[in-house]
Amino acid sequence: MGFVSATVKNEGTIAKTAGKPMQANPYPAGSQESADWLEGFTFDEAAMNVDHEDATDANRS
Repeated sequence: MGFVSATVKNEGTIAKTAGKPMQANPYPAGSQESADWLEGFTFDEAAMNVDHEDATDANRS
């Protein structure tokens, strides 16, 4: 996922490193600013792929 505003993305990163919760996002849900803030907030989290089954689950037959 990409972002539009580096400034807003950095705000999200700063909030995460300061220990604030995801609900601290000050931007309206669904807005580009909210998406950019969340992009920064989740910078250190592994990407989740919901399109494909996890390889470890596939081996548990």
